[in-house]
Amino acid sequence: MSTDQSGQIERIKLLKSAPHACSYLAGNQASTGFVDPEMQITTDLYARLSENGFRRSGPYIYTPMCRSCNSCVSARIPVDRFLPSRSQKRCLRANNDLNVTRLSNIDLDEHYVVYADYINQRHSDGDMYPPTKKQFEDFLGKVWDGTQFIEFRLDKRLIGCAIIDLLPDAISAIYTYFDPIEKRRGLGNFAVLYQIAMAKELALTHVYLGYWIADSKKMSYKMQYRPIELLQENTWNLSK
Repeated sequence: MSTDQSGQIERIKLLKSAPHACSYLAGNQASTGFVDPEMQITTDLYARLSENGFRRSGPYIYTPMCRSCNSCVSARIPVDRFLPSRSQKRCLRANNDLNVTRLSNIDLDEHYVVYADYINQRHSDGDMYPPTKKQFEDFLGKVWDGTQFIEFRLDKRLIGCAIIDLLPDAISAIYTYFDPIEKRRGLGNFAVLYQIAMAKELALTHVYLGYWIADSKKMSYKMQYRPIELLQENTWNLSK
């Protein structure tokens, strides 16, 4: 990292949200720190922020800033050390019939239908419910430098998509949605496995999975990818 990038990190201004109900731990209040949207975020600075536990959502880069809770732990997969489990190998075989395409832009109308069904049937208890077209476009349709859409199609039918950001040395997994009818395929799992393989292909070191919360069932799947690194006390520690 250059001295200039270090200086940028130190000069970052965070805008803190008001406390709101936590989406993952019932009864908890959450607050979020957003990087000043007026600040120019280069790809290198974005990578450095990711190393420090920040995430992207639509046009914003953020980090948890909860007053009485530090349960959100950044997680990433060191791709060269990853070893797929038996169930993950089965998942790969079960999706061998899919056509996978990497795109820089998508048909938002076509994708919104899949996204809306996914939110309605899988996440009706979350803060993204009910889905709207504007929400979808603001959250996932905002393309950054390095953003790619990984489409999963069965024949020609869109059944899922993973949105990622390509960083200089890593992939940041932004979000995945899929047709709930295809739940037996394990497309969420397949999307992560595909990103691991993609990172290896591109000689990248990690896949960032976002935050893991030990007491949240919604986050438990992230511990299925072994080994995994967790950001604890400003240090990435390997968890086998």
